[in-house]
Parts: sequence; C-alpha cells; structure tokens
Amino acid sequence: MKDHYYQASNITLHYTDSENNKPTLILLHGLTANAHAFDKVTEGLLEQFRIICPDFRGNGLSDKPDTNYTVEDHATDIVALISQLELGPVYLAGHSFGGYLAVYIAAYYPKLVSKLIILDAAVSMNPNAAKMLANAISRLDAVYSGFEEYLEHVKKAPYLNFWDTAMLSYYRADVHDLPDGTVKPRSQLTSITEKSMGLGRVKWAEVFPNITQPALLVNATGNYTLGEPLLPQEIAQSTVKSMPDARYAAVEGNHLTMLYRKGAERIAELTIEFLVG
Repeated sequence: MKDHYYQASNITLHYTDSENNKPTLILLHGLTANAHAFDKVTEGLLEQFRIICPDFRGNGLSDKPDTNYTVEDHATDIVALISQLELGPVYLAGHSFGGYLAVYIAAYYPKLVSKLIILDAAVSMNPNAAKMLANAISRLDAVYSGFEEYLEHVKKAPYLNFWDTAMLSYYRADVHDLPDGTVKPRSQLTSITEKSMGLGRVKWAEVFPNITQPALLVNATGNYTLGEPLLPQEIAQSTVKSMPDARYAAVEGNHLTMLYRKGAERIAELTIEFLVG
C-alpha cells in the first residue's frame, strides 16, 4: 500500500492505495480510526481487489479543519476521491462510522457504488453506545511519554481481549511524535465530537431502506464493553430486513477485534464471496 494525497473542499486528504489493476474496493474506517485499521483485513483481499483506504478529515494524515465534520462533508470528500481517480462505480465498504458513511454515499450518490459492505453499523446501535465508547474516546487529547506508554494504555482497554501484531501499524498511525519525544493521538476530541453529532442528525431509519445496491451487513457478535456487543444482533438483522437487497453475516470478535485474527479472515472471505460470487 502506497501513500497518496488529494485535494477536496480546500483541504488535503490522505489515502493508501494498492495500485493494482483489479476492481476497486474502497474501505472507510471508524470514528477515531485511520486508514491502517484494515491492514489485517486487506491481507486476504489484495489478490482480488485494488484497495484504497482514505483517512477522513480530522483523522490520520489528513488535514484537520476547525469545523465542517458533517456526514455530508465526509461524503463529499470520498466522492471527490472517486471522481479524481476516475474510479466509479466502486465497491464500497465501511466499519462503524465508515459504515454509516458508506450507506450515506450509496443512498445519495448511487451511481458511484455498485455493491455495499457494512461492518457493524445499523439503523441504531446499542442504547448504551455512548457509555460503551467512552474508553476509546478517552485516549484522545492526551499526551503520552512515548509510543510504548501509548500502547500500554490502549492494551488495557476492556474491548481489546487479545493482541494481534497487525494492530501495531494501526496504533502507530494513530499518534504523531512531538518535538520533546512525547506522542499524541492525531484525532482531536473536538472534531470527533462534531462527527458524532453530525451522525446523530441523520435519520438513518429513512436512509437504509433507500439503498438499491446489493448490500452485506457484517455483525460482530462478541461483547465490546459492559458485557454487550456494540451492535446487538437483533438490530443488525432488523436493519437488513429493512433494505431491498441485503444479507446478514456474523463474525467472531467485537466491534474492534472483528478486524483482526479470525474476524478479519472471515470478513475477507465474505467480501470475496459477496463481491466476486
């Protein structure tokens, strides 16, 4: 995967690209994540697809403007990427916040998306989602003595019940080095809060049923925090039933760990089955 940058809405945005001649699959990361969140999943996909993973505005190596973090702002950025690379229509997949963004793009820019994969996002999430995500949010706006201390902090998270070496690239991309040797997460609490508020303003119960493309919703059934999954199975299955042409699949792991180990392997298998047939 090679690093690239492009311009959209007067800001500079980063993405990684496998740069092969296969059909294009764009992977959209979660709320506080970055393009390297899919490093394990893509191991099983590179022979079949050209993989593009953008960093959203406010995340990773992309610019971090003071404002403009609505779902439409993010959608406009991804549409610009597809347009500038002359890619459409593409296969589009997203995890968590990225899953909602993928749904939004498929609904409002249908000509750009041929098939859709939604990873742990639905019409609604666990009613306790805000409390369940508090630990993941708590790492933001903190300064750590070095990358090792930062890793020690994230490894204590209740949802991280195993360590996969593929997580290292994700967490390394999550922070930047300060001149004094300390590190700080690249995502900022203010922008993450604005992203969350923007997500909450969309009437998802009206958007999901408008998806005309074939869709696959992949649900992590393992407990995330508070002894519960972040996306309960019944909500995920109800969301699938609300869509004209969608199917459901469950994978091992929780909302984060689904992207690693057996969860990642199964996601890659499901992706190939769904997109290639």
